[in-house]
Amino acid sequence: MQTASFGGFIRTLLIIIAFYYIFKFLAKLFLPLLLKKVVQKAENNFKQQHQQSRDQSWNSTQSEQEVFYKPPVSKQFHETKKVGDYVDYEEID
Repeated sequence: MQTASFGGFIRTLLIIIAFYYIFKFLAKLFLPLLLKKVVQKAENNFKQQHQQSRDQSWNSTQSEQEVFYKPPVSKQFHETKKVGDYVDYEEID
């Protein structure tokens, strides 16, 4: 059975600290580039979807030359249930 030594512990601790700082440095370099690519891709997808929906609506309006108007079904005014009177309070100094 092997026993742990103080030198091995220090070596492991230094490796962990070095890995942390290397990862932090690389993240500062590459994370902005990665995020920029993701935002550009999302923007392109949004523009493409918008263009497709605009093209579809344009094609549907061009194929249908008639405009239909449907009047409201009920022309009677429905009175809402009256609950009570409105009281406006003013602050007096």
